[in-house]
Amino acid sequence: MAQDLKWKAKANRPESADQSQYHIRCRPGDVEKYVLLPGDPERVGQMAQLWDEKEHIATYREHVTYTGKVGGVGISACSTGAGGPSTASALEELAEVGAETFLRVGTCGAMQEDISPGDLIICAGAVRYDGTSDQYVDQKFPAIANQEVVMATIEAAERLGVTYHVGIGYTAASFFCGQGRPGFNNYNQSWMHTIMDDMQRAGVLNFEMEAATVLTLSSLFNLRAGAIFTAVANRVKDEFEYKGEGVEQSIAVATEAIKILSHWDQLKKESGKPYFYPSLLTQQNKVEGGSVL
Repeated sequence: MAQDLKWKAKANRPESADQSQYHIRCRPGDVEKYVLLPGDPERVGQMAQLWDEKEHIATYREHVTYTGKVGGVGISACSTGAGGPSTASALEELAEVGAETFLRVGTCGAMQEDISPGDLIICAGAVRYDGTSDQYVDQKFPAIANQEVVMATIEAAERLGVTYHVGIGYTAASFFCGQGRPGFNNYNQSWMHTIMDDMQRAGVLNFEMEAATVLTLSSLFNLRAGAIFTAVANRVKDEFEYKGEGVEQSIAVATEAIKILSHWDQLKKESGKPYFYPSLLTQQNKVEGGSVL
């Protein structure tokens, strides 16, 4: 989409005359309510290959957006680029055009010995060192994944038989120094030598760069969000191995999780309940079996 779109003269929330968003260039109706958020623009097309229907919506800057259907469920994917700032603007603009549930899908470095490259990590919450979420709320506010999204992602991982871990991650604001790596020319500060050990002792599973932003903003905006990662490194063992199979598994699990969430959302609607809980499935089974609830 061209740079010279006709923009509305409102600096606080810039959008074009047809409501195209400033960064992602999507309009209302372009995006489904369930959205996958990879960082890598090339991964969006990879995700869409698993869908029954797909349409390329927009490409602008680091943001590539596809929309389609999988198993009868409307689904979209939009790349965020790396780090909190571009992730935040993408999430805000996606919400502006109708997105309600976000599932971040990416890679990470594990910091527990039992997590191998290729394993999946389902994020239950994040340590907020992303920097971006501090611009929205005091750092004491937690970055917690929506429990329905976490449960659906676990259910999807079980259905697909993949190796996964569930726990707290650490969202850093940089890839090198922010994750305890030396900077260029071996630049370092004293705290960089202890950050990984401190977080490992606290039971934190991994380093990454977006989850805290996604989770915090979604909570503040009354949206749902979760995250799933493929470990490409074990920082404790100083191992790095990018396994394409692990990335493919995280995409498959995320896609299955969206289908599960859609089913659960329908059950909530039919039962008039605001939240999903396991016995809703039991009640559905009774109805399908002809029993009276």
